[in-house]
Amino acid sequence: MSVEGEKRHAAEAAAELVEDGMAVGLGTGSTVAYFLPALALRGLRIRCVATSLRTESAARELGLPVEPFEELDRLDLAVDGADQIDPAGWLVKGGGAAHTREKIVAAAADRFVVIASADKVVETLEPPVPVEILTYGATATLRRLAPAELRDVPPSPDGGLIGDYLGPVGDPGELAARLAATPGVVEHGLFGPELVSEILIGRGSEVGRRRI
Repeated sequence: MSVEGEKRHAAEAAAELVEDGMAVGLGTGSTVAYFLPALALRGLRIRCVATSLRTESAARELGLPVEPFEELDRLDLAVDGADQIDPAGWLVKGGGAAHTREKIVAAAADRFVVIASADKVVETLEPPVPVEILTYGATATLRRLAPAELRDVPPSPDGGLIGDYLGPVGDPGELAARLAATPGVVEHGLFGPELVSEILIGRGSEVGRRRI
């Protein structure tokens, strides 16, 4: 089974978790690209919020109703992918530069379900760790984060600059605390296990389920 096939199986399994009447958070990335059509095919009456303009556009094209997150204060379920998943349930996210909105959506959901192919499972997290920083004082912020660099990509939808912390991860909790405490950092791409309800991993033609 190819990596793309594993992504599709995990995404389709996640789509089956959505129930009529739910408020659903839609993540961003290549695995979510399989989740959206699988969800649309179910024909449910749901309310959706999107973590990126790309996801919002794709969802609307499939007939999924997307509304501003300002109109909802909680979600029943959020589904998103991950760049890395360690044995304790720590994630690295943000390869698609949407980690700030993704974390807000994950934290607002009663259940946050992660979908991924087997290659995303790692023994230890490795750099880069995505960061979003304010434009004001960006050079000073990068110096405090060092080693770090900005990506050559447009700002986030909320105006932040997208970069990556390039140093060792070590203890994810300690690094997450350091990044969060750095003035100028809007959000980082380390997602703690406390945010995650379940991880669906496509392995060949099967889907492994791991509750956190």
